[in-house]
Amino acid sequence: MEITAGMIKEVRGKTGAGIMDCKEALKKSEGDFDGAITYLREKGLAAAKKKGERIAAEGSVGTYIHPGERIGVLVELNCETDFVARTEEFQTLLKDVAMHIAAASPLHVRREEVNAEVVEKERAIFKVQAVDSGKPEKIIDRIIDGKLEKFYADICLLEQSFVKNPDITIEQLLTEKIAKLGENLSIRRFVRYNVGEGMEKRSTDFAIVVKAAAQSSLRVSPGELHHWRSPLPVKKPAPVFVLLDQLL
Repeated sequence: MEITAGMIKEVRGKTGAGIMDCKEALKKSEGDFDGAITYLREKGLAAAKKKGERIAAEGSVGTYIHPGERIGVLVELNCETDFVARTEEFQTLLKDVAMHIAAASPLHVRREEVNAEVVEKERAIFKVQAVDSGKPEKIIDRIIDGKLEKFYADICLLEQSFVKNPDITIEQLLTEKIAKLGENLSIRRFVRYNVGEGMEKRSTDFAIVVKAAAQSSLRVSPGELHHWRSPLPVKKPAPVFVLLDQLL
């Protein structure tokens, strides 16, 4: 099948790979667009593993403030050179990761950071659940391992599905960017702020507050009551004999 310049341009636009790499990928996939992208991702993954061994001590700190200003994020993304840290590609990735953290609320960057006691406690809970459900004993360990993987995927940033593209994880997103930028990239740390999080909030019955305010507004002093009286004189009832005289 003939590989046209338009096909190469389309694949390159989706992957950011070099022209010759895109051409090779299309040849390997016999012109299949999705197959070419898969091939380049696999090739990029191999390259990223080699780059992952290099030290990434440069980088930048990114921020994200959610509309309403109640959630904020700081995240440190590292690379190998200051040059890459200033590129638009790197800065866009930094913003995307910060926004993802605001939306997905991870607790750790990677699973190695999760406290061992927490993991064992979760494992014990999963085991009780599996036994109580009547599952065969021979598959209980596999069930527990599967639940632990889901547990890690919920709380570890690198294993979460990227909010802007749920088909890939944050780790896979980094791998793609490593292949594209040609440098090792690493998320070192982050902090997520949520207004009022961790503080005990007072629960107030709004109806009671309104009632109390209404009662308070009705309390008046004798002096204030004087000013509320009508300044107009009250007309006294006519004597009985006057009314009879009028009738007659």
